[in-house]
Amino acid sequence: MSRNLLLISTSTTHGTGYLEHAEEEIKALLQGKSSILFIPYARPSGISHKDYTDKARVPFEKWGISVTGVHEYDNPEKAVREAEAVFIGGGNTFVLLRNLYQNKLVQALQERVNKGMPYMGTSAGTNVAGKTIGTTNDMPIVHVKTFDALQLVPFNINPHFQDPEPNSKHMGETRDTRIAEFHHHNRQPVVGLREGSMLRIQGDRIRLHGPHTARIFLQSEKPMEFKPSDDFSFLTEAY
Repeated sequence: MSRNLLLISTSTTHGTGYLEHAEEEIKALLQGKSSILFIPYARPSGISHKDYTDKARVPFEKWGISVTGVHEYDNPEKAVREAEAVFIGGGNTFVLLRNLYQNKLVQALQERVNKGMPYMGTSAGTNVAGKTIGTTNDMPIVHVKTFDALQLVPFNINPHFQDPEPNSKHMGETRDTRIAEFHHHNRQPVVGLREGSMLRIQGDRIRLHGPHTARIFLQSEKPMEFKPSDDFSFLTEAY
C-alpha cells in the first residue's frame, strides 16, 4: 500500500495563522504537486462551503498550490478521482462523514489514497481518516448511518487530545476515561494527538511531527507516550 498522508490535530495553534504550524510538513506532502482539492463539508461554525474554501485557499496559494472546492464540481466523485491531492478540513465530524457518504466519496477517496494520492486532514478531516469516528470530540448534531470512516489507517485518532489539568477542580470525565470506555466495546488502537502534533504516514511508516509526544491507547493496556523518534509501525498492523 502506497499511502501518503498527513494527519494534523488542528488547523491553527496559539499564535499562528491557518495551517502555518504545519507548513513544512504540508510542503513535503505536496512536493511536485500544483493543485489540491479541498473538501469543506465539515463546515466549522456553519461556515459556507465557499467561505471555507476561500479560507483554505490563502495559505496554499502562498505556497504555489492552487485550491478548488469539491462543491464547485457537478460530479464530486469525479473531482476526487482526478485530483492531484485532497485536503479535508476540520469542523463537525458527523456532518463531514454524512456528506462524504451522501456524495459517494468514501470509496473514491479510499481507492485514490491507497494508490498514493496525497491526503491531508485537520481535526475532523483527521478523524475520518481512521477506522471509525468513535473517538471524535464532536457533538452528533446530525444522524449518520454508520460510524465507519475512510479507514485509510487501521486505528482511530483523537485530535485535540488534552491532558487533565493537575490543579483543576473539574470532577468530570477526562479524555483518557472516554477512550477507556471506547475500548470496552472496540479493539482498535487510538492515537491521542495533542495540539500542534501530526502524523506523517508513508506506506507502512508512521512518524510523529510537532512539539509534543502522542498518547497511544491499546485495549486492556495502560496508555503509552511515544516520542517523534519512536517506532509507530505497529499501528499499521492493528486490528
